Amino acid sequence: MLTYSFADLGSDSLYEHLYKCIKNDVLQGNLKAGTRLPSKRSFAKNLGISTITVENAYAQLIAEGYIYSIPKKGYFVNDIKTIAPPPVAEGPAANVCLPSQQSPYLADFTSNQTCSSSFPFSIWSKLIRELLRDSQIDLMTNPPCGGILPLRRAIACHLKDFHGLSVSPAQIIIGAGTEYLYSLIVQLLGIEKRYAVEDPGYHKIAKIYNSHHAPCEHISLDDSGISITGLEERSVDVIHISPSHHFPTGIVMPISRRYELLGWASKSEARYIIEDDYDSEFRLNGQPIPTLQSIDALEKVIYINTFTKTLSSTVRISYMVLPMHLVSAFYSRLSFYSCTVSNFEQYTLARFIEHGYFEKHINRMRNYYHNKKDRLLSCIRNSPLASYVTISEEDAGLHFLLKINTRISDEEFCRKAGQNGIKISSLSQYYIHAPAAAEHIFVINYSSLEEDRMEEAILRLYRTLL
Repeated sequence: MLTYSFADLGSDSLYEHLYKCIKNDVLQGNLKAGTRLPSKRSFAKNLGISTITVENAYAQLIAEGYIYSIPKKGYFVNDIKTIAPPPVAEGPAANVCLPSQQSPYLADFTSNQTCSSSFPFSIWSKLIRELLRDSQIDLMTNPPCGGILPLRRAIACHLKDFHGLSVSPAQIIIGAGTEYLYSLIVQLLGIEKRYAVEDPGYHKIAKIYNSHHAPCEHISLDDSGISITGLEERSVDVIHISPSHHFPTGIVMPISRRYELLGWASKSEARYIIEDDYDSEFRLNGQPIPTLQSIDALEKVIYINTFTKTLSSTVRISYMVLPMHLVSAFYSRLSFYSCTVSNFEQYTLARFIEHGYFEKHINRMRNYYHNKKDRLLSCIRNSPLASYVTISEEDAGLHFLLKINTRISDEEFCRKAGQNGIKISSLSQYYIHAPAAAEHIFVINYSSLEEDRMEEAILRLYRTLL
């Protein structure tokens, strides 16, 4: 008869230990298929344990397919060759590894993440606790597709105070990230229209339009922003621009070009301008730039902004302001969509804005980033790299341009910098067709850069030149 020792159980119960012993014997072939196991009563007596312990062990083995029972005959070992093994990945998928969240770089000048120390955790958690205590019904009520009214009211007030925009809460649509809002705009305006994005620019925008099978052109820039001539030559209907601080060139569109764009849009009912104001709150010198929407008298501008820059890149809350004549069209065509931002986040952000915390946070972060930028520029100017570089567009937003006097190609410089622990992108990477003037210019995002790593990061960039 089978005999097992119960001297070293570890953390297992009696039945778990017995189950594992029998299972191992089955897997190792010590118990062949068809072997009859002892009856519960005789097995329990032989091992000095209770019958219920044996019964529980047998039940688990039956559940997993290692043994089976025949009424009035007993328990038998199953043929485990007939049990389907877990699927084994074959080919390249077998070697796929999940990406590590630990950055391999000393400094990442391509990242737009925010440092955790800058997020207002104490205030945010206080507001959440208050909501959980006082607003349980609201939190559990499904929001309208455009977002909860308190948040849209709070955003409307912020836009009036900060940007001088007078908009109705009804014009504001809340979404989880600007990419989601772009897709709504394509569905609202129609895929038959011809869209255009800036060249250079953020490549993901064009990818989103293309993914909806909407024709998308890349229009070159001049010193004032997107080219009006280029728009006319390509017969464009909808343009997507960032006039207050272009990424990556840093160009701030002058008022004359803004009126030219509005004039271009006014020539056809089908024409619209999408104004992406993604980091306007962080103009570090001077007053905020007036938005294109604020001077739009013909309702041609769809304004988009996000809280991922002002709060955190992981707070996926963005919004768009539709011209009033498009509001009814939006709800009649797209109200079947559910709002993609949870009530918990929406109500928390609404209170964060209403109680003045957002304004204080922006002011604090402007000082924080201003000091961080000055510290980084000081590290560059006081390093051996200084004699090789020219800095430009450092007065607006959270990045600037660094032109390096080198004969190394942009691609090779980025690769060598990566080997030195520095992740960096070149301006030429953001072009569809990069001109010669864009060579050897690099985009420096500094929002996520830790100050105690700045000097070493700049020194490693210098070593990359060597």
